[in-house]
Amino acid sequence: MSQTESRGGATSPADENEPSAPITVMLSSRLMVLANLLKRGAILRYKRLTGLSSVEFGLVASLGRRPPMSVARLAEAVGQDKGQISRALANLLSRKLIVKSANPKDSREVLISLTAAGLAAHDAIVDGAQERNRRLLEQLSEAEFHTLLGQVDRLTAIAAEMLESEKNAR
Repeated sequence: MSQTESRGGATSPADENEPSAPITVMLSSRLMVLANLLKRGAILRYKRLTGLSSVEFGLVASLGRRPPMSVARLAEAVGQDKGQISRALANLLSRKLIVKSANPKDSREVLISLTAAGLAAHDAIVDGAQERNRRLLEQLSEAEFHTLLGQVDRLTAIAAEMLESEKNAR
Protein backbone atom coordinates (compact mmCIF):
# COMPACT_ATOMS: atom_id res chain seq x y z
CA MET A 1 0.00 0.00 0.00
CA SER A 2 1.33 3.45 -0.82
CA GLN A 3 1.89 6.06 1.83
CA THR A 4 -0.91 8.15 0.30
CA GLU A 5 -3.33 5.27 0.65
CA SER A 6 -2.31 4.61 4.26
CA ARG A 7 -2.78 8.30 5.03
CA GLY A 8 -6.33 8.35 3.79
CA GLY A 9 -6.63 7.04 0.26
CA ALA A 10 -9.44 4.79 -0.90
CA THR A 11 -7.73 1.40 -0.66
CA SER A 12 -8.50 -0.76 2.36
CA PRO A 13 -5.48 -2.29 4.08
CA ALA A 14 -7.46 -5.53 4.50
CA ASP A 15 -8.27 -5.94 0.81
CA GLU A 16 -6.30 -4.04 -1.83
CA ASN A 17 -8.92 -4.91 -4.50
CA GLU A 18 -11.94 -3.76 -2.49
CA PRO A 19 -12.35 0.03 -2.28
CA SER A 20 -13.47 1.30 1.12
CA ALA A 21 -14.92 4.54 2.27
CA PRO A 22 -11.93 6.89 2.43
CA ILE A 23 -12.63 7.96 5.99
CA THR A 24 -12.31 4.41 7.34
CA VAL A 25 -8.63 4.18 6.40
CA MET A 26 -7.65 7.57 7.77
CA LEU A 27 -5.41 7.58 10.81
CA SER A 28 -7.93 9.60 12.82
CA SER A 29 -10.62 6.97 12.16
CA ARG A 30 -8.28 4.15 13.10
CA LEU A 31 -7.33 5.91 16.33
CA MET A 32 -11.00 6.44 17.16
CA VAL A 33 -11.68 2.73 16.60
CA LEU A 34 -8.74 1.88 18.90
CA ALA A 35 -9.90 4.36 21.54
CA ASN A 36 -13.47 3.05 21.39
CA LEU A 37 -12.34 -0.57 21.73
CA LEU A 38 -10.18 0.36 24.72
CA LYS A 39 -13.02 2.36 26.29
CA ARG A 40 -15.58 -0.42 25.82
CA GLY A 41 -13.18 -2.98 27.32
CA ALA A 42 -12.46 -0.68 30.25
CA ILE A 43 -16.16 -0.11 30.91
CA LEU A 44 -16.80 -3.86 30.98
CA ARG A 45 -13.79 -4.51 33.23
CA TYR A 46 -14.60 -1.81 35.75
CA LYS A 47 -18.27 -2.77 35.83
CA ARG A 48 -17.19 -6.36 36.59
CA LEU A 49 -14.53 -5.40 39.16
CA THR A 50 -16.27 -2.52 40.93
CA GLY A 51 -19.90 -2.47 39.81
CA LEU A 52 -19.44 1.11 38.59
CA SER A 53 -20.99 2.58 35.45
CA SER A 54 -18.73 4.40 33.00
CA VAL A 55 -19.67 7.80 34.43
CA GLU A 56 -19.20 6.55 38.00
CA PHE A 57 -15.78 5.03 37.33
CA GLY A 58 -14.77 8.26 35.58
CA LEU A 59 -15.71 10.19 38.70
CA VAL A 60 -13.92 7.77 41.04
CA ALA A 61 -10.84 7.82 38.79
CA SER A 62 -10.85 11.64 38.70
CA LEU A 63 -11.22 11.95 42.47
CA GLY A 64 -8.44 9.45 43.02
CA ARG A 65 -6.05 10.09 45.85
CA ARG A 66 -6.40 13.86 45.58
CA PRO A 67 -7.76 16.57 47.82
CA PRO A 68 -11.56 16.96 47.76
CA MET A 69 -12.95 18.51 44.56
CA SER A 70 -15.89 20.79 43.96
CA VAL A 71 -18.72 19.40 41.87
CA ALA A 72 -17.91 21.99 39.17
CA ARG A 73 -14.23 20.96 39.06
CA LEU A 74 -15.19 17.29 38.98
CA ALA A 75 -17.63 17.90 36.11
CA GLU A 76 -14.85 19.67 34.22
CA ALA A 77 -12.44 16.80 34.90
CA VAL A 78 -14.81 14.21 33.41
CA GLY A 79 -15.98 16.49 30.60
CA GLN A 80 -19.65 16.65 31.58
CA ASP A 81 -21.84 19.30 33.10
CA LYS A 82 -22.89 19.26 36.75
CA GLY A 83 -26.39 18.11 35.88
CA GLN A 84 -25.09 15.09 33.98
CA ILE A 85 -23.00 13.86 36.89
CA SER A 86 -25.49 14.53 39.69
CA ARG A 87 -27.19 11.12 39.37
CA ALA A 88 -23.85 9.31 39.31
CA LEU A 89 -22.75 11.25 42.40
CA ALA A 90 -26.01 10.35 44.14
CA ASN A 91 -25.38 6.66 43.35
CA LEU A 92 -21.80 6.87 44.62
CA LEU A 93 -23.02 8.61 47.79
CA SER A 94 -25.70 5.96 48.41
CA ARG A 95 -23.06 3.23 47.97
CA LYS A 96 -20.83 5.09 50.46
CA LEU A 97 -18.02 5.49 47.91
CA ILE A 98 -17.94 9.27 48.25
CA VAL A 99 -18.61 11.79 50.95
CA LYS A 100 -19.75 15.39 50.57
CA SER A 101 -18.57 18.25 52.75
CA ALA A 102 -18.82 22.02 52.76
CA ASN A 103 -15.83 23.91 51.43
CA PRO A 104 -14.21 25.60 54.46
CA LYS A 105 -13.34 28.58 52.22
CA ASP A 106 -16.86 28.88 50.78
CA SER A 107 -19.66 27.13 52.69
CA ARG A 108 -21.96 27.39 49.65
CA GLU A 109 -19.68 25.04 47.70
CA VAL A 110 -19.80 21.27 48.14
CA LEU A 111 -16.59 19.26 48.05
CA ILE A 112 -16.49 15.59 47.06
CA SER A 113 -13.93 13.04 48.23
CA LEU A 114 -13.61 9.28 48.22
CA THR A 115 -14.33 7.17 51.29
CA ALA A 116 -12.19 4.14 52.17
CA ALA A 117 -14.50 2.03 49.98
CA GLY A 118 -14.18 4.60 47.20
CA LEU A 119 -10.39 4.47 47.48
CA ALA A 120 -10.54 0.67 47.19
CA ALA A 121 -12.62 1.05 44.00
CA HIS A 122 -10.12 3.63 42.73
CA ASP A 123 -7.22 1.28 43.40
CA ALA A 124 -9.02 -1.52 41.53
CA ILE A 125 -9.48 0.86 38.58
CA VAL A 126 -5.79 1.81 38.62
CA ASP A 127 -4.67 -1.82 38.88
CA GLY A 128 -6.99 -2.76 36.02
CA ALA A 129 -5.73 0.13 33.89
CA GLN A 130 -2.11 -0.87 34.49
CA GLU A 131 -2.85 -4.47 33.50
CA ARG A 132 -4.71 -3.37 30.35
CA ASN A 133 -1.88 -1.01 29.44
CA ARG A 134 0.70 -3.75 29.95
CA ARG A 135 -1.26 -6.17 27.74
CA LEU A 136 -1.73 -3.55 25.05
CA LEU A 137 1.96 -2.69 24.84
CA GLU A 138 3.69 -5.99 25.62
CA GLN A 139 4.32 -6.75 21.94
CA LEU A 140 6.29 -3.53 21.41
CA SER A 141 10.01 -3.25 21.98
CA GLU A 142 11.19 -0.46 24.28
CA ALA A 143 12.33 1.54 21.25
CA GLU A 144 8.97 1.04 19.51
CA PHE A 145 7.17 2.07 22.69
CA HIS A 146 9.17 5.31 23.01
CA THR A 147 8.71 6.07 19.30
CA LEU A 148 4.97 5.48 19.61
CA LEU A 149 4.67 7.76 22.65
CA GLY A 150 6.62 10.49 20.89
CA GLN A 151 4.41 10.26 17.81
CA VAL A 152 1.21 10.22 19.88
CA ASP A 153 2.39 13.31 21.78
CA ARG A 154 3.19 15.06 18.50
CA LEU A 155 -0.18 14.17 17.00
CA THR A 156 -1.96 15.23 20.20
CA ALA A 157 -0.32 18.66 20.05
CA ILE A 158 -1.36 19.06 16.40
CA ALA A 159 -4.92 17.91 17.20
CA ALA A 160 -5.09 20.47 20.04
CA GLU A 161 -4.01 23.20 17.60
CA MET A 162 -6.64 22.02 15.12
CA LEU A 163 -9.30 22.16 17.84
CA GLU A 164 -8.34 25.72 18.74
CA SER A 165 -8.51 26.69 15.05
CA GLU A 166 -12.01 25.23 14.82
CA LYS A 167 -13.09 27.06 17.97
CA ASN A 168 -11.85 30.34 16.47
CA ALA A 169 -13.32 29.76 12.98
CA ARG A 170 -16.37 31.77 12.08
